[in-house]
Amino acid sequence: MHQYNLPFISDKDLYLHVKETVEKYRFSINLKEFNKNLVDPIKLTFDSKVYGKTVEEMIENESIRQIDKSNTNHIGYFHQNIFNYIGGGWDVPKQGYDIVNIDKNIFIEMKNKHNTMNSSSSQKTYMRMQSEILTNDQAVCYLVEVIAVKSQNIPWTISLNGNQLAHKNIRRISVDRFYEMVTGISTAFKDLCSILPVVISDVLEDKKSTILNNSVFSELKELSPDLLNSIYLLSFEKYEGFAEFKLK
Repeated sequence: MHQYNLPFISDKDLYLHVKETVEKYRFSINLKEFNKNLVDPIKLTFDSKVYGKTVEEMIENESIRQIDKSNTNHIGYFHQNIFNYIGGGWDVPKQGYDIVNIDKNIFIEMKNKHNTMNSSSSQKTYMRMQSEILTNDQAVCYLVEVIAVKSQNIPWTISLNGNQLAHKNIRRISVDRFYEMVTGISTAFKDLCSILPVVISDVLEDKKSTILNNSVFSELKELSPDLLNSIYLLSFEKYEGFAEFKLK
């Protein structure tokens, strides 16, 4: 393990947190998991023909897309739970806000991208923060955006019931400014990003295997030697006429 030299988190804790994130990563997919999202054979047929891709390539792309969707949630775990290790009263509760500092009356909701929330979700989050500052006049609530429009720490303005609302203690803050607020180091987030590839490499060196196990192809071939035919049978086997279905 290298020395990472981040003043706001120990080498051991950073390694451990990255290791926990990597271990949450998905390394396998089977046919049952593949079909949880109800793969559309018609779209797959169009995509394969229009883009000049083989059915094998399209199935592989869909498998990777589904795995990637699962892994995106684990990156949220990384961004949120690192604050368990930073100290200074910062805590990641099991329920409620994503991150809190009770001593400083700070309450955090964290989102990976600035455009993640729809209007309804934004309003619900804002009203929750409104309730917090009404019951605790010392409270400051932040919507932390990992990928924000720009580096910022501004009042969060929102349209609620046709009215534009803003309050100095309900704020939108980019993750770089949040790290600065937590650590007192203006480049803390940049410094973490700079060392992260090294930490991940250290973790992977100690991990036995990161090979992706995809059994979708073999399981589909058990239904029919023709993969696309198998996809149709998987989705439509109970439809009229599909008991004897065969592609032309």
